[in-house]
Amino acid sequence: MAAARTPARVWRPCARNAGVPWGHLWQADDGFRKCEAMNMAIGASASDYLIFTDGDCIPRADFVSTHLRLREPGRFLSGGYHKLPMDTSRAITAEDIRAQRCFDARWLRAHGLRASHRDLKLTAGPLASRVLDLLSPARASWNGHNASGWKRDMLAINGFDERMRYGGQDREFGERLENAGIRGKRIRYRAVVVHLDHKRGYATAESIAFNRALRADTRSSGRSWTEFGIEKSATPL
Repeated sequence: MAAARTPARVWRPCARNAGVPWGHLWQADDGFRKCEAMNMAIGASASDYLIFTDGDCIPRADFVSTHLRLREPGRFLSGGYHKLPMDTSRAITAEDIRAQRCFDARWLRAHGLRASHRDLKLTAGPLASRVLDLLSPARASWNGHNASGWKRDMLAINGFDERMRYGGQDREFGERLENAGIRGKRIRYRAVVVHLDHKRGYATAESIAFNRALRADTRSSGRSWTEFGIEKSATPL
């Protein structure tokens, strides 16, 4: 019973400090089951527009407002991340997050981050970041660490395919959105998160190969609906 109460001790203080309605959904720890968790969240959500990120990412203070400002009917928003090395990830404290130091390229370099052209995600101003998003050659894919879209569009494709494990499961979701006519829009330089390094014991060659095959089928068939999503026995109308 003590283990079951642990999540509540973590999220209830967060909820009190958030200033907005906040909830916590729980599922049993039975391996990597992100798709099940995402479908649970989509189904339980009360908003018509949903924003996604991952627990290993820290969103910048304007993350939510940027997604809401740039949303459009018939589109989903495709953000990116700035990946941090392990030493830098471990150096970040709660106070560094509150003070937004973890988005300062100079501070990050002083704590182990090597300088890179990717630092533009942290240093570009409003105009430059908009231009960079327009010029970026990166495909506007669904990236679970930084993406958003309309709940009605997610329900129309029956959410995430729960057969998928680690390795491309977010991309497959976005490919079905595109097959349904919902196009991606790049906001990689305008909606910023930093990604903390960590071990990935759940990543296996078998899971990645399976997911690649499933994604290839999604692309070749042009399907938008999955029978292994939110509604398990449902079929498209």
